[in-house]
Amino acid sequence: MIKSPHSCTLASAENTADLAQKIAGALCPGDCLLLEGPIGAGKTHFARHLIQSLQDIPEDVPSPTFTLVQTYEVPAGELWHADLYRLSSLDEVEELGLLAAFDTAITLVEWPDRLEELAPQHALHLTFALDPDSEDARLLTLRWSDDRWQPLMEQVFS
Repeated sequence: MIKSPHSCTLASAENTADLAQKIAGALCPGDCLLLEGPIGAGKTHFARHLIQSLQDIPEDVPSPTFTLVQTYEVPAGELWHADLYRLSSLDEVEELGLLAAFDTAITLVEWPDRLEELAPQHALHLTFALDPDSEDARLLTLRWSDDRWQPLMEQVFS
């Protein structure tokens, strides 16, 4: 039985995309993924492939770095992809409507440290890091406190 946290190495960009697709299939409205890590660690790559795997017809998925939030209609419901790197205050989180989205949509949040105490307690945390031994590989640590994530983690990593 896998227990939080779980760490693994994603040997390539394709491995990151595959993991995103596996996780995507289990998501439903109210689920939140908090994507942490430095610039270039794979957060947006992961989010892009997760979103595209949920779309009936995969479309271009731009980074929401400048728009802060991109929304998508997928068969499971509404999906919000937020990049909070440029967020300057917690008030902006409420202005974006992100707090309501945590309850009603699938949400992917890059740079979730900007949420501070507003981060959903039920979220799945994915921390991406550069692998010092490989230009292509990424180190990933997954953490969760909500038991809802346990069966998915066992399925994905068994």
